[in-house]
Amino acid sequence: MPTTDLSVLLLNCTLKHAPEASSCQLIAEQLLGGFAGHGLDGDIVRVVDLEVAPGVDADMGDGDEWPGLRERILAAEILAVCTPTWLGHMSSVAQRVLERLDAELSATDDQGRPILYGRVAVTAVLGNEDGAHKITADLHQALNDVGFTMPAQGGTYWNGAAMEKTDYKDLPETPEPVAQANASLVRNAVHLARLLAQEPYPAPPAS
Repeated sequence: MPTTDLSVLLLNCTLKHAPEASSCQLIAEQLLGGFAGHGLDGDIVRVVDLEVAPGVDADMGDGDEWPGLRERILAAEILAVCTPTWLGHMSSVAQRVLERLDAELSATDDQGRPILYGRVAVTAVLGNEDGAHKITADLHQALNDVGFTMPAQGGTYWNGAAMEKTDYKDLPETPEPVAQANASLVRNAVHLARLLAQEPYPAPPAS
């Protein structure tokens, strides 16, 4: 059933500046198309094209473009973080996103709940080396720590053959297991976001 009152923001954490081709951009576009099929509006942000300062505050001062991106994250019911794999780890851009989200641990809504409660997060990891499961685990733990909720099978990934140079964007077609994982991620994220919108997490007891 279409869900027109929800929105999704996809963060492409590639190290490549636009308009350079990016495997993360491709899978982000595929996921965005899936969400659109469920009636959701959404956007993709290539984070490396913004001046996101290092730090763990919501605003690091002059020139920091995180505050604007933060507002877009807070305006979306679903956040997708898409990262490549470098040396077995998420990109430095994805790590910086997590570090900046750390500031939200101290932010609460008018009922005293962490401000990211009620929002859903999903992930996509790509690379021609091992590391996808470890990166997915790290992303999900960090996103859950700051208040996001992950749906069942809320991580999709593709790993190329070890020691080869083929990238996801260079494949002649999307492998069927990846397409299925993408579809499950989208379907379950929309379902969970709808449930959380109808039945929010309880507020903490008054002290």
